[in-house]
Amino acid sequence: MSTLVLTGAGVSVGDVAAVAREARKVEIGPDVIGRLEKARNALDQAAASGQQIYGLNTGLGANLGTAVEGDAGAFQRQLLEGRSGAVGEALPVEAVRATMVARAAMLSAGGSGLSPSVFIALVDALNAGVHPVMPSLGSIGAGDLVLMTALARMLTGEGEADYQGRRMPAAKALMMARLAPVSLAPKDGLSLINASAVSAGSGALAMTDALSALAQQQQAGALTMEGFGANRTILDPRLQVARPAAGQAEAAKALHDLLARDEAPAPTTLQDPLSIRCMPSIHGALIEAIGQARHAVEIELNAAADNPLVLGDDELVLSTGNFHTAALSLAFETLGLAIAQCAAASAARFIQLTGSGRNGLPKYLSPIGGASAGFVPLQKTATSILAAIRHKANPVMLDFLPVSEGVEDHATQTPLAVAKCAGMIVLWRRLIAFELMAAAQAVDLREGLALAPRTAAIHAAIRKLIPTLKEDRPLGIDAEALYAVLAGGNWQTASSPADLVQEQA
Repeated sequence: MSTLVLTGAGVSVGDVAAVAREARKVEIGPDVIGRLEKARNALDQAAASGQQIYGLNTGLGANLGTAVEGDAGAFQRQLLEGRSGAVGEALPVEAVRATMVARAAMLSAGGSGLSPSVFIALVDALNAGVHPVMPSLGSIGAGDLVLMTALARMLTGEGEADYQGRRMPAAKALMMARLAPVSLAPKDGLSLINASAVSAGSGALAMTDALSALAQQQQAGALTMEGFGANRTILDPRLQVARPAAGQAEAAKALHDLLARDEAPAPTTLQDPLSIRCMPSIHGALIEAIGQARHAVEIELNAAADNPLVLGDDELVLSTGNFHTAALSLAFETLGLAIAQCAAASAARFIQLTGSGRNGLPKYLSPIGGASAGFVPLQKTATSILAAIRHKANPVMLDFLPVSEGVEDHATQTPLAVAKCAGMIVLWRRLIAFELMAAAQAVDLREGLALAPRTAAIHAAIRKLIPTLKEDRPLGIDAEALYAVLAGGNWQTASSPADLVQEQA
């Protein structure tokens, strides 16, 4: 795997996921240190001139009007100690790594005034696998600074770190990795924490998962069309041109390609239920929402979102609100709603397949009939999962209170919006597993059905994991096995999820 070179631009959600999950190494581009030095010099000159600079020679938040006396470096350590208010379960290591690479990418743009030595220490810690233990609760989206203090303190040798799978004092972890704690110059502490790196990093991971789940959902929908005997005229490109809704043509093409064969079977109905007939529209809306969220995340990853912002070329230090992520929060709220729509349609198709028997399929998809339960008990589980998804789809970005004596009277709740969206993807993938199981069973019960090459590969991948249902058995165990493969990145078919993602990107 190639190294990710930080240049101040061009970092993608895929780059973040590779560093976070696959230990991809990070390298500092040739121009970055010079850019950081220029910004640092501009910051020092502004401070020497007597300019008031937020977080350097003034207090933070409601203490804005309080001048910082004495050792400005000591104030940076005090700043970190005083804002270490996060609580709750620690973020997973992959989320912490995503945060670290996100902050490094942002800092490489050169707008923070961060000392180059501290920037290098951040990248070195990431490459060495030294990760702060970062509590998950404390950010309201007006920057993630309360959460980010764990990272800054770790670099100074304070707090706790995860190293080689063990939790230990940060100073010990740095020593074991042959790294030294950093000393903070004026504003260095604030430069490390005053950003939305937790939101952007976790958002990049959620985006990666949404893309792979979408590809799996397209596969499940195509196999359902096979098993249901659905009318494929809904995928005719001329229909998509007649009504060019967002993402609809791309979704229809992906389904059409999955079902492509020399001779398509005759449909069993004139019109299918809406959860089947409207798949291009439903999946298309999700494709559009994913695109918007990815764009919002990648803006953050490649932006100088600091307050104050140091403009090295202009030798200026200006106060900003660039840390505020209303657009990012809105993008994930929208993505969550699009996922909920898609998941609801998947659950509806599952119930259509496993119901009283339609289009020649036996009741409950049971080959023995009689008192056999077949797949119908899983309808309750699917409904339960969908209810959890709908609950998470409720918006949170307006849920805030004014804090810091009213100085911080607006927030975005971006970390919460991202976290609940990520939770929805986990639940949605369980419904995809249900649909794949039911669709494969329907295919098996249609004797003599010749599948398209790509849906045949999907069917074969399912049957490698779970056999055809011939008599009642615990289907929940089968569903968990299939879900684990879908979620674990080991889902192999002739057309992999990655191929479909590329088609839809």
